[in-house]
Amino acid sequence: MAIADQEPIDWEQGWEFMQKGITKLKNILEGLPEPQFTSEEYMSLYTTVYNMCTQESPHNYSRQLYDKYKETFEEYNISTVLPSLRDKHDELMLKELVKRWANHKVMVLWLFRWFHFLERYFIHKMFLPALKEVELVCFRDLIDQEREGKQIDQALLKNVLDIFAEIGMGDMDFYEKDFEAVMLCNTSGYYSRKASNWILEDSCPEYMKKAEDCLKREKDRVSHYLHSSSEQKLLEQKVQIELLLVYASQLLEKEHSGCHALLRDGKVEDLSRMYRLFSQIPQGLDSVSNIFKQHVTAEVATLLKQAEDAASNEKFFVRKVIDLHDKYLAYVTNCFMNDTLFHKALREAFEVFCNKTVGGSSSAELLDTFCDNILKKGGSE
Repeated sequence: MAIADQEPIDWEQGWEFMQKGITKLKNILEGLPEPQFTSEEYMSLYTTVYNMCTQESPHNYSRQLYDKYKETFEEYNISTVLPSLRDKHDELMLKELVKRWANHKVMVLWLFRWFHFLERYFIHKMFLPALKEVELVCFRDLIDQEREGKQIDQALLKNVLDIFAEIGMGDMDFYEKDFEAVMLCNTSGYYSRKASNWILEDSCPEYMKKAEDCLKREKDRVSHYLHSSSEQKLLEQKVQIELLLVYASQLLEKEHSGCHALLRDGKVEDLSRMYRLFSQIPQGLDSVSNIFKQHVTAEVATLLKQAEDAASNEKFFVRKVIDLHDKYLAYVTNCFMNDTLFHKALREAFEVFCNKTVGGSSSAELLDTFCDNILKKGGSE
């Protein structure tokens, strides 16, 4: 164990030493004949990581160690955990799962201690997922891969997490405290980091597509292998908050791609997606309908200004007002699902027309004359 005292430590030598410690830990977990770790061994493993993280470049291996930490859990899950569950059923599978979960927590505890220096300095500086989040994400990603690869695993992997509720014999405390609380916290952090990058890099439509895809994937995860009680907490209290509520104003008001731009350019599909997403968060549709009202009001005002400046044909002006109303009524009907909030916004936006005088005539007189002319003509119009 003298390697921890050597300076500098090269990558091959340092990782070989760490791998021996990890292999010993796995052997202990699997019940193979191995003596327990001594305090000297523990300190040597911790100090090796410390030295490899504090050496000057090019001998600083913080990133490589972080990646290897993740690979260690991936390899252990693939090579040991899932195979031990696949060939068992019913009570035997449940007993094996209890054992595997206990082993997993022990492995997390020891590796976290050895690699703790990464958590304190490198991860914080580089804005990377925390070590305990890494091991959970590895497990969740593994579940996704297994579910896509083999249909038979879907039921098994649902049982892997349903067992937390079973262990509690009807009491959800075990599931909520030992799994769900960590899962929700890490999910929140994961999407917080994703959203902070997307809001800077992506247009409003691109961001919304990503958000919608994420919400669908998380909903699928609940149906495939999480307990049903997690759905509301996961989607409404974590994912929707981090992806939509936190950045609602920035997203809706993006200069070249926000709600105003989508209305201006007639982006029906994107507006429909906006309605679907913002209907899921508190007061989300209030913000969208306010922008909708502002946009329509501005267009009506522009039309009135043009009519006043040009002293144009009153019949032509009324026709343009009706066409404008029909245009945005179609948005209310098709994009905003006939929502009363948007009907109200549309009505209030056109009040500026109803209260204006154009060419010496009130809007009521203009509409009256327009309708009277149509009735006199008859026909299909």
